[in-house]
Amino acid sequence: MTGSADPPRVAFVLGLATGGTASHVAALAAGCLEAGLDVSLLGPALTLELVGQPGRNSAAVKAYRVPVTDRLRPGSAAAAVTALRSAFAASRPDVVHAHGVRAGALAVLAIGSMGRRHRPALAVTVHNAPPDGRAAGLVYGALEQICARRADLALCASADLLARMRRLGASGAQQFDVAPEPLKTPSAQEIATARADIGAGDRPVLLTVGRLARQKGLDVLIAAAARWPDRAPQPRIVIAGEGPLAAGLRAQASQVGADVLFLGARQDVPALLAVADVVIVPSRWEARALILQEAMRSGRPIVATNVGGTPELTGGDSAVLVPPEDPAALAAAVLNVLDDPVLGARLGEAASTRSTSFPTQKDGVNAAVSIYTKLANGRS
Repeated sequence: MTGSADPPRVAFVLGLATGGTASHVAALAAGCLEAGLDVSLLGPALTLELVGQPGRNSAAVKAYRVPVTDRLRPGSAAAAVTALRSAFAASRPDVVHAHGVRAGALAVLAIGSMGRRHRPALAVTVHNAPPDGRAAGLVYGALEQICARRADLALCASADLLARMRRLGASGAQQFDVAPEPLKTPSAQEIATARADIGAGDRPVLLTVGRLARQKGLDVLIAAAARWPDRAPQPRIVIAGEGPLAAGLRAQASQVGADVLFLGARQDVPALLAVADVVIVPSRWEARALILQEAMRSGRPIVATNVGGTPELTGGDSAVLVPPEDPAALAAAVLNVLDDPVLGARLGEAASTRSTSFPTQKDGVNAAVSIYTKLANGRS
């Protein structure tokens, strides 16, 4: 262990991470380096590549390949624990910060097998609610319990996750908001390019951004679009993102005759937001969706589902919230915003105003460094 006056050594552990989680860990790692901390990153090769992005002082981060897979089997779990033990022995962290309950449970096992004098403190960030399906839910619940009872600190991405972890016995749990990168103001050329790519002409643009996975509720959005076939001008739904449900969602859109444009992964979200008439977040669950925060900072009218941490984020007047899994309610809310320019302007202004109170990535880094220092000092 380092002395109490020395910056702590921190090891980030995560599995296959994309989108918000990868961006969050990359920001924490870069911020910790700038604060003088020794930083290690442990995870699969693809995650190491995504998180150690150019421009983030990635060369100063010690990277260790650890096979934290999406599906834990006895053999793969044992391999991951062995690799974690080896990486911890090499990097000698004072604090391990695991992201996700899968990575957290593996870190618990690896740390538990270390000599007591060399055991680091463990923080686990819980980013997601349990998945659908009885078997997957049972496995996830078991991993949650391991993290709740054995980690020194559980950091939760939303209030509902915090309540859940406390019910499972995490006495040291606290909420830790995940902030997006600073929103860049798009140039006129970038906006023009996005508008041309969308090709909506004078039709309203309904934008959603996210992974094409069941959690995001994009099938519900497409079902909602099937309820306005005769509307003129016909709204164009624009979906930016990639994921396992891409083929199925395309087939659904074709079957119901919905005008949906699948853009794939995009790096110009601020420009897309500038073109959007309404931003839709139809998720079955969200903690603190980055696209929702970005849309609010852009002052766009928002229609979202009343799930997870979304109502806490939007408050009472920054978005129209509807029940999840309800295409009729979603369609009605979207059309109501399109048909009422005054409502749309009011929503956008309220969202922009509320977003000024959101924590920034710098705030998150400062809070994390404080947490790591306290955990390290407590261990020493």
